[in-house]
Amino acid sequence: MDGKEIPDREELLELYEDLRVADVRDGLDFLGLHQYGSMDPEIRPLKRSRAVGIARTARYLPYEGEIPDLTPEEYEEWSGWYYGEVCTYPWMEELQEGDFVVIDQSRVDVGLMGSNNALEGKKNGVKGYVTNGGVRDTDEIILQDIPFWSSMVSQSMVQGRLRFDEHNVPVNVGGVMVNPGDVVVADGDGVIVVPRKKAVDAAHWAHHMLKEDKESRRKLYEDLGWELDDTVK
Repeated sequence: MDGKEIPDREELLELYEDLRVADVRDGLDFLGLHQYGSMDPEIRPLKRSRAVGIARTARYLPYEGEIPDLTPEEYEEWSGWYYGEVCTYPWMEELQEGDFVVIDQSRVDVGLMGSNNALEGKKNGVKGYVTNGGVRDTDEIILQDIPFWSSMVSQSMVQGRLRFDEHNVPVNVGGVMVNPGDVVVADGDGVIVVPRKKAVDAAHWAHHMLKEDKESRRKLYEDLGWELDDTVK
């Protein structure tokens, strides 16, 4: 797409709507990007899900301050201060339909996202989440049908563990440099990222490979006497 106009968000989402992670991987390979895009296999979905979106990035760092000696009542007040001043979520105010939230939380074992704030994001149009750290309240997130990929499942809240750093900046998640506006595709095979400037060309070859795969498997379905389903039609 060098020298050509890059499609807007809606066009990109439509272009990748029917593509699997495997197809996108093939599409990037056709462009010689064999070493780019696929997040580390340790990043897995909470349940078999599929999501396509435009990267909305955020970065968090380990908290290095001291944790004061507090009574439970004082801790509740301190906890509220911590959320308001230390581990904030300014990017949530900017969410829009079609976003895929990509969070670099420095691989810290903590539930930065849980059933409440993940649901708030879904209400605002988020298609999926991926983090190189943990997520908590996972039973509720699964029940709420929120597509979520992470490197671990965590139990703890953020207090004394994480602090907000920046958002809408390049982040490194799963060994992949993700820029705001990149295309993110995720399913049971994991997560893959497509640079926005390569998105149209990668999608062209991904659709090419998907078409060949459907035609081949459809013939096998017919030979087996199976009813055709959406994966081969």
